[in-house]
Amino acid sequence: MKKIMIVLVACFFALLCGCTKNNQEEHKVKENKHNTEQVKEQKEPIKKINQEVTKVTVGAVGDLLIHNEVYEDAMLPNGVYNFNKMFDEVRKTMEKPDILVANQETMIGGKQFGLSTYPAFNSPYEVGDALKGAGVDFVTLANNHTLDRGEKIIRSAISHWDAIHMPYTGAFKSQADRDQIRVINKHNIRFSFLAYTFGTNGIPVPKGKDYLVNLIDLGKIRSDVERAKKVSDVVVVAMHWGIEYERMPNNTQKNLAKQLADMGVQIIIGNHPHVLQPPAWITGKTGNKTIVFYSLGNYLSAQDEIYELIGGMGTIDVVKTQTEQNVKIELANPSFFPTYNYYRDNRNFKIMSLENINDVNLKNGKMRYNEIMDHMRTNIKDLKSISEVQ
Repeated sequence: MKKIMIVLVACFFALLCGCTKNNQEEHKVKENKHNTEQVKEQKEPIKKINQEVTKVTVGAVGDLLIHNEVYEDAMLPNGVYNFNKMFDEVRKTMEKPDILVANQETMIGGKQFGLSTYPAFNSPYEVGDALKGAGVDFVTLANNHTLDRGEKIIRSAISHWDAIHMPYTGAFKSQADRDQIRVINKHNIRFSFLAYTFGTNGIPVPKGKDYLVNLIDLGKIRSDVERAKKVSDVVVVAMHWGIEYERMPNNTQKNLAKQLADMGVQIIIGNHPHVLQPPAWITGKTGNKTIVFYSLGNYLSAQDEIYELIGGMGTIDVVKTQTEQNVKIELANPSFFPTYNYYRDNRNFKIMSLENINDVNLKNGKMRYNEIMDHMRTNIKDLKSISEVQ
């Protein structure tokens, strides 16, 4: 009996050891399999999305109407003109945007053709020099005064813009010049620029020379925009439109803005009313977002009514997100810098920050500043105020 018990115990332990060994081997196999799967997972390449985000701030200032009082104030004893001092107080603020556009409403044909004022303007070359020195990167030339003094003044003006390497659009020296879409590449974002005017004060465009000034023609604009879209990420269009001295955009302006948005234009810069009109967001037919600055008022002139003396600089941020698959353009942070066109007794012209102006330069300036910002926020409640760069 005792021998039988010993045999049974021995068999039990043998069986137990065998099970344990089998369990250990089974666990080892599973562990090895798990480790193998981990190694396989680690060997598989991890797909990374390469994404590049860049931003450009685009700014624009209103009309530069160089009346005789303005250029006479700029004339030095030696007969040379210097407009630099007129921009001194706002120069650093104007330099803040990555790209700044100005509406040069009077042709800078130069004094060799005889300077002139309203109603048929011809301005000194040195206006262009001052704009370049104040941070302007691009000028638009399509307006109701483009043909004031004829083709020779346009050609002379363009020759100086070329000489100082200032890109322009809206008026051209030839058809080939007009056919070339102006593009500026900044921070890997390509911007194209176009400009058009409602008319030329009844002065007919010379036959066969439509290139001298771009008139508002939806067929031509659509064609130009399509060409511009092929060579750029963002299309900027300057429109000389509206009714002078009206502080709100009319239906014609609104309809044109919507049609431009439907074409895919992202930024619209409006001029001509000589007073500020509130900017607005517009949604194009494909759901695209467009900003329109209906009118940026006068930036520099000798006009004398209070709303004609208040203008400014509007800005918008353009954000480009680029991956291997697509490119996305977004607009953000619409902002405005209100300015006052100061002068006394037709002398000492200078552009000043409306926010920081004192009662010596403009009575109740702070009240005017608040009024203007409220007006400009009519459609865009979160329109930001740009602080002066000291």
